Amino acid sequence: MEYLEFELPIKELEEQLDKCMIIGEESEVDVTETCKQIEKKLQETRKDIYKNLTAWQRVQLSRHPNRPYTLDYIKGICGDTFLELHGDRNVKDDKAMIGGLGKIGDQSFMFIGQQKGFNTKTRQYRNFGMANPEGYRKALRLMKSAEKFNIPVVCFVDTPGAYPGIEAEERGQGEAIARNILEMTRLKVPVIVTIIGEGASGGALGIGVGDKVLMLENTWYSVISPESCSSILWRSWEYKEQAAEALKLTATDMKKLKLIDEIVREPAGGAHSSREKTFDIVKNKIVSHYEELKKLSPKELTNTRMEKYANMGVFND
Repeated sequence: MEYLEFELPIKELEEQLDKCMIIGEESEVDVTETCKQIEKKLQETRKDIYKNLTAWQRVQLSRHPNRPYTLDYIKGICGDTFLELHGDRNVKDDKAMIGGLGKIGDQSFMFIGQQKGFNTKTRQYRNFGMANPEGYRKALRLMKSAEKFNIPVVCFVDTPGAYPGIEAEERGQGEAIARNILEMTRLKVPVIVTIIGEGASGGALGIGVGDKVLMLENTWYSVISPESCSSILWRSWEYKEQAAEALKLTATDMKKLKLIDEIVREPAGGAHSSREKTFDIVKNKIVSHYEELKKLSPKELTNTRMEKYANMGVFND
């Protein structure tokens, strides 16, 4: 397990607890009471740290190397029922954007999301979760297939942004994202979006339009990353913490601004500390929202979705 700087007190207590248990096993000394005290202190420290996280610390948690990615969620939710589908039928198969059919119980879903890598080789293979235009076109192709067969769509957002390379722009990166936003507003099936990590810029919006948009507790959603914002405003990355606060990018901020529908609470210690529990929480949220959305007709779905996005940023004096 890797630890972030603000998690170091937790690491120290966990090491103390491990040593205490080893002493108990290797000697005849009764250390039960000592272990209980350390465990109690560990729980209190963990609760204290994660209750008072700053915006920047939540950004760090969203990028935690042990945090589960899209394929982890899909496999954790669907098990062996997931069938990945490939290609945009135009250029190639973008490895940074994955999608396919999977089941929760007896209900089929079309799962789509950005996929990051877990080591240097897989990060390069997945282009660090930054999709090219063909990734967004693949996502749209899968959404349209889902609509044709009346299958609900579930999107997992986790990207530092769409790929900004010259070749991506040449193949129409902006158009691909804009087309997805337009088409997602009028899909005739339920669309549930969950931000599971980073939700940066148009890269997130390209698969981010839904009837229900959920955010895990330790994620962020913004037009720009704190580092990029800092480098533009202060000509330096040193002010990334102030930028994170100013951008109002946390789940709490997004809920207050009515840009998302629900905050999904993570287990104590974050999604990476209890993966299976996180998968169950997300699965239950998807099922409960689908049960609500499936009662609406296609016309009601699209009208409600369009009205929801049209009302964003509108304020009455």
